[in-house]
Amino acid sequence: MGETDAGAPPLMATGIAGLDDVLGGGFTADRLYLVEGSPGSGKTTLALQCLLEGVRLGEKGLYVTLSETTAELAAVAASHGWTLAGITVLELVAPESELEPDNQNAMFQPAEVELGATTKTILDAVDRLKPTRVIIDSLSEMRLLAQNPLRYRRQVLALKQYFIGRECTVFLLDDLTSETDDLQLQSIAHGVVSLEQLSPEYGAERRRVRVNKLRGRKYRGGYHDFVIERGGLGVFPRLVAGEHLFGQKRGLLKSDNAELDALLGGGLQYGTSAVLIGPAGSGKSTLAIQYARAAAARGERTVVFAFDERLETLLERTDGLGMSITPFLDSGHIAVTPVDTAELSPGEFAHLVRRAAEGDAGRPGAKVIVIDSLNGYLNAMPEEKFLHAQLHELLTYLGHKGVVTFLLVAQHGLIGQMDTPVDPTYLADTVVLFRYFEALGEVRQAISVVKKRSGKHERTIRELSLGANGIVVGPPLRDFHGVFSGTPSYRGPDRAITGSKDD
Repeated sequence: MGETDAGAPPLMATGIAGLDDVLGGGFTADRLYLVEGSPGSGKTTLALQCLLEGVRLGEKGLYVTLSETTAELAAVAASHGWTLAGITVLELVAPESELEPDNQNAMFQPAEVELGATTKTILDAVDRLKPTRVIIDSLSEMRLLAQNPLRYRRQVLALKQYFIGRECTVFLLDDLTSETDDLQLQSIAHGVVSLEQLSPEYGAERRRVRVNKLRGRKYRGGYHDFVIERGGLGVFPRLVAGEHLFGQKRGLLKSDNAELDALLGGGLQYGTSAVLIGPAGSGKSTLAIQYARAAAARGERTVVFAFDERLETLLERTDGLGMSITPFLDSGHIAVTPVDTAELSPGEFAHLVRRAAEGDAGRPGAKVIVIDSLNGYLNAMPEEKFLHAQLHELLTYLGHKGVVTFLLVAQHGLIGQMDTPVDPTYLADTVVLFRYFEALGEVRQAISVVKKRSGKHERTIRELSLGANGIVVGPPLRDFHGVFSGTPSYRGPDRAITGSKDD
């Protein structure tokens, strides 16, 4: 049992760290709770995990099953690497003999006999075993036995009254197979937890959990993504940046490229975010890697979340630019995490970013995080209208941790007017703009800093070139007008463009 304020009832941990976080430490002990969700949403797994946590703490657990057999429960447990040792399973599934016509009761209504017998069997088992945690799976079977809403509600109320004072925490599982929402049952329960399974048009199913009700307790509201994997439920609490206030590292993150640092006013302030925005191939990823290598050379960790580029392609590209990251990958100062947008929920991604910032497995937290690209993050978000809200919380949290965050945004188009699928520039502290432009028969690249909240920066447009020596930032393009339009007018002497092939 968890500890609470003096005089408050003790808390009961579920064995699911993320769910306990959402609940504010766990469920209030010795109460009756409703866990509802459609078939396949994870109710049985949650229930078994909760009972096994009780076994670990030396508590007795009772699993009353009205729909699944003991063998089926054992198979579910085995799929997670568990056993049912220490858990008593009371199987109330109708035996095969009851299917015979001669054994069917024709004298009385089934509700008059079967429901009372079922309830009595459950109460006798509780009296005999005196368990601390009880699971009743599922209420849909009791609802069918009752055949009457009034009788069903009275039966549940009787169960609740029976368990009061018996130092027993009860979880009623409901698979929501009734035709109408049972709000009366929610009013009876001390707390209600809803599990949902969503089926996007493409990719794997996604699950989320919400605490609908928890009497007398403060909990984290809203939806929280979760997954079912070997070992049980993994719940990813919704990130609330205000709950994480840390002293951030001061100073500037330098790129070790003098011209690039000069363009950015000396570097990027720790605890800020930078949006690198431009068309595909214009140098956004390369600039982020330049900062990652500089940080790694000073002993700081960088984590790159790669939505769009494979690790092999990244290694080939950086090697070709003379910016190899292989030594830093080997030392652990740079980590590249591929992200599959079809398999990852936004909540799980936020959890990965948080773990990277805080550090794990004995490694320090990252001081540079690269999200490459925000377009891929958008594709992982089924409800696109909530992208900015989640991104705001994520960037605020990383700012509290003193992390420099790079968000890469690929614009649609190459020359001229650009179309941006998502505009995060108002959230970012720094915005770096990349452009292609045509000059003297060649396609060239330009870079400019259009916004920086945390200090001065140059307002010039400079030419950017990528070659065997990495990033080269030229002097300001003062002889051109209209570079950002893609087809500028040249107003200077011939061949005065820094970084041209003839230089």
